[in-house]
Amino acid sequence: MQSTTGNSMYALQDVPGKGEGLVAMEKISKGTRILSEEAVITISRNGMNSERLQISIYQQVATLSEHQQRAFLSMHNIHPYKDAAERYLGIFQTNSLPAETDGDKGAIFLEACRINHACDNNAQKSWNERIKRHTVHALRDINKGEEITITYLAPLKNRTARQKALQERFGFTCLCHLCSLPPEQNQESDRRLEEIHRLDGVIDQLGTEGVLVSPLRTLRYFDQQVRLYNEQGREDVGFAQAFVNAAQLVIANSDLARGRIFAERAASVWKTTLGGDSTEAIKHGALAQDPSKYELCGISMKWKTKVDEAPQGLEPSDFEDWLWRREKPKALGQLANLRSRAAFPGFIDLPDENDVDPRRHWCFLGEIVDFATLLRLQMEIKDVDGTTIPLYFYTDGRGSELVPAQVQKGYTVAILYAVRHVFMFCEPGIRHEDPQMIKIFPLSLHKLLALNDQVQQFSTELNGIRMCHGCGKKAASLQRCSKCSLFWYCDRACQVAGWNEKAHKADCKLLKDPDLRGLFVLKWDEFDNHIQFPLHALK
Repeated sequence: MQSTTGNSMYALQDVPGKGEGLVAMEKISKGTRILSEEAVITISRNGMNSERLQISIYQQVATLSEHQQRAFLSMHNIHPYKDAAERYLGIFQTNSLPAETDGDKGAIFLEACRINHACDNNAQKSWNERIKRHTVHALRDINKGEEITITYLAPLKNRTARQKALQERFGFTCLCHLCSLPPEQNQESDRRLEEIHRLDGVIDQLGTEGVLVSPLRTLRYFDQQVRLYNEQGREDVGFAQAFVNAAQLVIANSDLARGRIFAERAASVWKTTLGGDSTEAIKHGALAQDPSKYELCGISMKWKTKVDEAPQGLEPSDFEDWLWRREKPKALGQLANLRSRAAFPGFIDLPDENDVDPRRHWCFLGEIVDFATLLRLQMEIKDVDGTTIPLYFYTDGRGSELVPAQVQKGYTVAILYAVRHVFMFCEPGIRHEDPQMIKIFPLSLHKLLALNDQVQQFSTELNGIRMCHGCGKKAASLQRCSKCSLFWYCDRACQVAGWNEKAHKADCKLLKDPDLRGLFVLKWDEFDNHIQFPLHALK
């Protein structure tokens, strides 16, 4: 039995296992506004008890036309009732949709309230405050004969949590495609959804620190969310919000070029999900036109760019790397760069203890500024940004595992998988517990990074070509230094020149340490298992 509504785009039909629902009568393209509907019953629950709700709903139902009353009474009701007033309240509680952007006002829409749920919904419901109507838009192309679905849940979580919520709140079990995936695919889907949800929690707690102190780390969270949404195949309001967050972050740090692009992407998704006349689409469309209008624009000058400074002519993947400030993997033949903030982060970019990605490598570098031993060894160390932080040793030996000659001011500490710890008795720092995760090198951080720059210049192979450390000539047939294995020379004369005139004698002595050499040769962007010192044991 088909009941055609006033819109030829869809019809109210029987849907197997669901009762009635809206079905597409023609192909509906992504972004199409499927319906725009005024409420027939509206209730603000604020301060209203059950009796007052029943009275208000009963009175509004009485004013409806006979056709509207039949449509309302035919809606599903999961609540028991004894009389007409309780029945009307049950129908309202089962089917009502939001009737304001913020607040608890709900309403009955005779067509929108007929749309059934699916966890992999193909349409987005929303209250449009500007036109005072409830709207539904296609999130993807919907084929003729396909049911139009929305989600009753927000945010979307793992299958077990979804089924529990739907059963408790609406009294049914979802059998949509997402809920019917084979175990392995379902596990992967659940992982993505849970990670999106986890990142939402992390982002909510960042506050000003996430914008001003560690913006790169925060941008990585948004990048990760967008990737997860793309892998999940969802372009909903959460996807749009990730672009909004990214736009606000980079604009606050004066990066107007990236801010414009992120705002454009946010506006595009808002237009698809909520419509071009929605407050969100209009707001972010205007922001894309002039990112400097954002109220927090320029509170930091860290990433300053002009709005027209986006690179042109890049491949799509290269453009995304630029946009998200991703560090590209090393090309074949390249050594690790100790200035890479992905592999060698400063303190502000370290993960918190409860926010650790277990499947990647990183190493914190800091120079010893001061040290003392009371109950345990404690140090003040300065990182690559010049930030001084406390380092406390909570190893079994409380730091006595280190040879005293190693613990010297001006030496550099390397800590694998360091995390930020909030101490009760001082400012945040690093709590060190595993002796095999730390190494001290007998040179300052400044000299270590200068040595790194030399290694990058004279040790890196590009298309089979290296540079001679002695004379600067580029060639494919250079000879390796037999002691450190990282610097290359044309011949004996060039090696003597490098040794005596370019300080390689001192550098070579340092690089004979397999752990220091290991920092350069380890593939930090490839993860098989966790590593530890001594690094030469990995070979």
